Amino acid sequence: MSKMNRKNIASGSYLEKHIGFSRAVRIGNIISVSGTAPINEDGSTAFPNDLYNQAKTCIEIMKKAIENAGGEMENVIRTRIYLKNAKEWEKAAKAHGEIFSEIRPACTFVEVKGFIDSEWLIEMEADCVI
Repeated sequence: MSKMNRKNIASGSYLEKHIGFSRAVRIGNIISVSGTAPINEDGSTAFPNDLYNQAKTCIEIMKKAIENAGGEMENVIRTRIYLKNAKEWEKAAKAHGEIFSEIRPACTFVEVKGFIDSEWLIEMEADCVI
C-alpha cells in the first residue's frame, strides 16, 4: 500500500500544540476539520452568550481551514454541531443554513455537557471530499 501525502492545517489556536491536533487534515481528496470552537485570534471567546455569532465564527474558522487545505465549502459532505444547550439549536441552524442551505451536507446536532472553555456554546466539525 502506498503512503498518501498528508497535509496538516493549523489555525493558530492556542490549544493545537498543547493538545496535539491540527485544525484540519487532508489526505488525498479527503479533508477533515477538527472540532472548531468560537475562538478569536487572541485566544478569547468570540461573542460570549451569543450562540448565533459563535456558530458563524466556527464556520468562518472552518472555511479558512478548508480553503487552506485546497477545498471549498461546496466540498463539505458532513457537519457536526455540538451544543451546550440543544433548546437553542435554531440559532446555530440559522448560521449553518446561511452557508449550507444549497450545499446541504449531512448534518448532526448533539447536546454536550460542556466544553473546555465554559464560555463556548458550540463547537463544529466538517468533512469534505474534493
